[in-house]
Amino acid sequence: MTLSDRTVPAPSAPRRWRGLLVLLGVLGLLGYGWWRSGVGVAILQQSVQPKVSPLPQDPLIQVYFNQSQAATYKEPYRGIERLGDDLEAIVVEAIAQAQRSIDVAVQELRLPKVAHALAERHRAGVTVRVIIEDSYNRIPGQQQGRMAAEDEREQTRSEEFLALADRDRNQQLSPQELAQHDALTILRNAGVPLIDDRADGSQGSDLMHHKFLVIDRRFVVTGSVNLSTSEVHGDFGSPESRGNANHLLKIDSAALATVFLTEFAQMWGDGPGKRPDSRFGLKKPYRPPQMVRLGNGSAVMVQFSPTSTGLPWQNSVNGLISRVLNTATQRVDKALFVFSEQAIGDVLQQRQRQGVKIRTLIEPSFAYRSYSEGLDMLGVQLPDQRCRFEPGNAPWRRSLSTVGIPQLPEGDLLHHKFAIVDGKTVITGSQNWSAAANHQNDETLLVIFNPTVAAHFEREFERLYETAELGVPAWLQQKIQQEKERCRLNR
Repeated sequence: MTLSDRTVPAPSAPRRWRGLLVLLGVLGLLGYGWWRSGVGVAILQQSVQPKVSPLPQDPLIQVYFNQSQAATYKEPYRGIERLGDDLEAIVVEAIAQAQRSIDVAVQELRLPKVAHALAERHRAGVTVRVIIEDSYNRIPGQQQGRMAAEDEREQTRSEEFLALADRDRNQQLSPQELAQHDALTILRNAGVPLIDDRADGSQGSDLMHHKFLVIDRRFVVTGSVNLSTSEVHGDFGSPESRGNANHLLKIDSAALATVFLTEFAQMWGDGPGKRPDSRFGLKKPYRPPQMVRLGNGSAVMVQFSPTSTGLPWQNSVNGLISRVLNTATQRVDKALFVFSEQAIGDVLQQRQRQGVKIRTLIEPSFAYRSYSEGLDMLGVQLPDQRCRFEPGNAPWRRSLSTVGIPQLPEGDLLHHKFAIVDGKTVITGSQNWSAAANHQNDETLLVIFNPTVAAHFEREFERLYETAELGVPAWLQQKIQQEKERCRLNR
């Protein structure tokens, strides 16, 4: 007998409605969980379409953005159909094409698909070498097989990694889960040689902040992006997140690859061998800018940090940034994670006085700090906790209304470090515009002289600028007054 054949008394009308309401409530809770899991988002976004047409790519310098409006892809971990270039897939494809060698120097490597691709090439006989930053050379929060938070930042990393690797959702990571989803375990199980910046005998440089791969001594893959899920695809704890705003370049140039390999060789030394001949940070000698001409008439200038404070500042990477900015005759557009180098701000003010139009977007968590050059451009200043201003602080007399912060999906950061000069020259790389990046960290800076590449960065800037919050927000004006009063009372 089927359920429909059974004789069941019909419920009274009130009971019928109560039952219906309970059912709707259960379905609502299930639906919310379904939505938060990303599955609902994926289904509702099945029909997502590019909002703009793709721009032409230069055959030798290709550029991609994970929040691009000209492309779509299905994010592999949450199943979300979304706008953007799949930066992980681009890296994996470049690795898969390697026939001879792959040299990797990245601050963070957490993407399992990238690790599997490196392991596969290593097993196929390709020479693979990997350098990462020492603080990322461990499983996030791993302690006796369980995730344990050390601080707020580490807790976030641990939660993200647990969401990625804990496939049976038992709050533990099995050897099998690590072997499939932890990038470091994947590389170690395959026997891929790997070191971090403690290989020079130190406790690690300030930051091994490079973000580059060199493939077959010909292709350079680099940009602003770290190889992690939150940097590329988005935060698992925030369904709205689409990854920190980042970009990736793939450059076809054996000459440029040689420059990067020279930097890599200094850090690698004998790799995981026993000789302390690796050189990180200021242990490396000064490396001046090098210009590489490409076959299509464009050029790339590259320089690596850090630079000793004992050398003239103009010889440093931030000095190179200032020299390129000083060539501007029409406009400078910038999208920066951090902007705290006073000398660069001073150069921009001089350019403004010469009639150059300047627009600037800064990551919201850094834009309004006391040391931010964003405050200078807005014509205001904010004392620090000791009631002091940054040395040489110089608020602009002709303050700008074209400086502000982007509106990004919840959980995402503005992680770009680029500027476009006169619509034809791009400054980019891993280097933040700060003294720490300039004098302490292992960093990369590229100056690309190519209008086709510049058009891609200009489109990304305009996308961010279109909805940006510009000028001095009311809450900041109020805070400035409060801090002035606090400092007056504490004198």
